[in-house]
Amino acid sequence: YGIELKHVNELTVRNGVLGKIRGNFFTANLEQVRATFETVPWVRRATVRREWPNALVVEVEEHEALGTWGEDGRLLSVKGDVFTANLAEAEEDHELPQFSGPDGSEKEVLARYAEVRKWFAPAKLVPAGLALSGRYAWTVTLENGAVVALGREQTPTMLKERVARLVSVWPQLAARVPDIETIDMRYQNGLALSATGLKIPAEKKK
Repeated sequence: YGIELKHVNELTVRNGVLGKIRGNFFTANLEQVRATFETVPWVRRATVRREWPNALVVEVEEHEALGTWGEDGRLLSVKGDVFTANLAEAEEDHELPQFSGPDGSEKEVLARYAEVRKWFAPAKLVPAGLALSGRYAWTVTLENGAVVALGREQTPTMLKERVARLVSVWPQLAARVPDIETIDMRYQNGLALSATGLKIPAEKKK
C-alpha cells in the first residue's frame, strides 16, 4: 500500500477488494484490479503493477477530507474531490467545515474557501462553512455561528471588498451586539445584521 495511510488498512482491503478480483498473477486484469481498489472507501487513486515472479504490487493514494459536501453525508477532499466514506472517521480530531454548491462547483468552492479564510483572518474570524447557491451567491458561516451573506461576485474584487468592510467594523459590532446571527453584506455602503433570530431575506430575482 501507499505511505502513511490513515483510513485504509489491510482488513478494509480484504473485505472490500479481494473477493472481487478475478484471476491470478498471470491472468488478472490490472485495470480491473485498479478499479476495484478505487471502490474502497477513502481510496482516491490506485496504481497496480506485476512484480515477478508472483506478486501484484498496489500503491494507494488516500483521500484527505477537508469538510462535508451537501446534505447527504459526502465529504470534500483537500483536492476538491467529493467522495463517500464514514463521517465519524473523518471527524476523529475535529468537526469538519461544511460546504455546498451546484454540481461541478467543488473545486471553485474549495479555492474560494482558501481565499475567505485569509480575508477574515485579520479579525480573527474563522469560516466554518461556505455555500454557493444555484444563483451563484456566496454565504459564509463563521465558527462563532454568524452567517454572512456576501452575494454574487459581480466584479473580481467585490467579495473581498465586502469582507474587508465587515472586518474593519467587526470589533465595534462584536462589542455592541452580542450573539450576532446573520450579517448581510449585499449593500453598497453598509450592512444589515440580526441578533434576534431573524433570517437574511432571500435574494430577489431580477
